Amino acid sequence: MAVIDKVKSLGRKVIESGTIIEEIKKKARALDKKIVLCEGEDRRVVEAASICAQDKIARIVLLGDPQQIKVNFPKVDLTGVEIIDPRTSEKLGEYAKLLYELRKAKGMTEEQAAEQAKDSTFFGALMLKAGDVDGLVSGACHSTANTLRPGLQIIKTAPGVSSVSSFNLMVGNNKYVEDGVLVFADCGLNPTYSADGLADCAIATAKSAREIAGVEPRVAMLSFSTKGSAKHDNVTLVQEAVRIAHEKAPELVLDGELQFDAALVPEVAALKAPGSAVAGHANVLIFPDLQSGNIGYKIAERLGGFEAIGPICQGFDKPLNDLSRGCKASDIVSAVAITALQTQR
Repeated sequence: MAVIDKVKSLGRKVIESGTIIEEIKKKARALDKKIVLCEGEDRRVVEAASICAQDKIARIVLLGDPQQIKVNFPKVDLTGVEIIDPRTSEKLGEYAKLLYELRKAKGMTEEQAAEQAKDSTFFGALMLKAGDVDGLVSGACHSTANTLRPGLQIIKTAPGVSSVSSFNLMVGNNKYVEDGVLVFADCGLNPTYSADGLADCAIATAKSAREIAGVEPRVAMLSFSTKGSAKHDNVTLVQEAVRIAHEKAPELVLDGELQFDAALVPEVAALKAPGSAVAGHANVLIFPDLQSGNIGYKIAERLGGFEAIGPICQGFDKPLNDLSRGCKASDIVSAVAITALQTQR
């Protein structure tokens, strides 16, 4: 099939900026997944647990001392929320043993495992590893490192994935955004990438675009060069990532290297990348490093009027997401819904 015909054959679902989260929540409800929230000491997390339970977005496990939660947040209705104190859980011994088996090669002792398993984020990650929950959300009052460390040590990366990455849903109205949403990666996690890592990020982000945003991905590997217009090691890295991505996922509609305008503007694409299946119509934008990705999404958010949802983690063997410490309860509810959708493989 010719590349242009391949683009024309793709079904396009236009998403209005105000409804994408509601669509995600609707899909999450249908899945009926169990998600653990690790920070029962935080009001926003407790309120989010209540909303998720009442709206049936997911079955919620909230970690913390049940009595202390009731004392601290007496007006929050937690009907339908399962509250577990990691320090007194009947599963603590089982999880400590699991942690020891996973980390003994790194020098962890049984005593250290027993103590570490009491930590709420480690306990949540062990619940996820054991299959007792379907996904994990944390980070409202803990650093990214404290959230991702248990993920990397316990959940680990999915088979065939070289590194965990992140993406942002960028929702807004713009004449160059055909689906109502763009997916940017990586804007929040890895400062630099190898060609292999960048290719894996692109493939994972394409899957996320389909599963979470409900759009058929058209992936642009971004650079300051389009199709060899500039020569530099940074350009060569993106070109190599494109080659690897095509080898690993030949069915994926992906092209590069492309400049930002060539990726989104049909008139520019016609001049710089004629015949490309992606140029001028991209909806998944892969930045070559964290510096450009982080700057890019904030420009789109602050100057372009886009709503930025994320960063959302991808590449873990099971869904695990890190929150911003400045998040609102509504952001946590959205993260729960997105995490539920990430259970689909």
